[in-house]
Amino acid sequence: MNYSKTKTIIIAEAGVNHNGDIDLARQMVVAAKEAGADYVKFQTAIPELVISCVAPKAEYQKETTGADESQLDMCRKLHLPLSDYAGLKAYCDEVGIGFMSTPFDLVSIDCLAALDMDYWKIPSGEITNLPYLRKIAAKGGRVILSTGMSTLDEVAAAVDVLERGGIPRENVILLHCTTQYPTPYDAVNLKAMDALRGLGCRSVGYSDHTPGIAVPVAAVALGASVIEKHFTLDRTMPGPDQKASLEPDELRRMVDEIRQVEVALGAGGKIVADVERPNIEVARKSIVAARKIRKGEIFTEENITVKRPGSGISPMMWDYVIGRTATRDFEPDQLISGIADPAQESL
Repeated sequence: MNYSKTKTIIIAEAGVNHNGDIDLARQMVVAAKEAGADYVKFQTAIPELVISCVAPKAEYQKETTGADESQLDMCRKLHLPLSDYAGLKAYCDEVGIGFMSTPFDLVSIDCLAALDMDYWKIPSGEITNLPYLRKIAAKGGRVILSTGMSTLDEVAAAVDVLERGGIPRENVILLHCTTQYPTPYDAVNLKAMDALRGLGCRSVGYSDHTPGIAVPVAAVALGASVIEKHFTLDRTMPGPDQKASLEPDELRRMVDEIRQVEVALGAGGKIVADVERPNIEVARKSIVAARKIRKGEIFTEENITVKRPGSGISPMMWDYVIGRTATRDFEPDQLISGIADPAQESL
């Protein structure tokens, strides 16, 4: 897909909501396509290369999957084998939706590099992983970089690593993100996108973990060029991210509302829209007779007033009309006419 300044790239984040089931992953591809998303995105990892045996679960993971098993054991059950991704990419091509997957380790980067993705998607957790960033940079291409849990200086440092490694800033899109599932509304801080714009990358977007669809739609209104949102086929399924994900009908509504906002944003500049021109005469007002006026009378504030329709002399000419002489009789409410155009009087 070619990058567009006017069309928001919408990424339906399947993540690991397939729970390691390739058939479920394929169903999610179809659901994302039917919802109107531009891309469906997965997560690629060899859990043993990403998570140590002593790494604890996040609190939200404990709440959704229990505290008995380790983070490593949990992830072993969720990830597809690397051998599944080529077939998943081919299925996306068949269905007609863009394929993306986030690599979480160096071997997974090599796996995905062979699949010719439009974008590398770097997750928030890898923004301080120098070997990882250098390997992505060496592969080249375009990057979408999530910036959750990061300061502006940390984001700038990651962009510098990518740039020094061969990926220019104009090939990097920065996604503002708050890494909490779900994200409380008071922790969203959408205006942080303005700070990210100052780093001189191609554009900024937003990766959302709030409940519902209001915040990603608002992000588009604020200029987000990319929206990423987790979705699932069923929020009641087991898994750490299911409860913070949209179901397919909600994803469809989000896509529809984003597309509506894109159209509504327009091209800028304050102009009269073609659709409102017929209403000018209906809604605006003209100078009319407040009572009967006889030919030769002087127009005063007592014998003229302002009423609809707007097809006569504009009330902005009020001071010009006052003191002029009526050139004919006028009935009450009749549009005042016969007043020379002041622009012509000096001719």
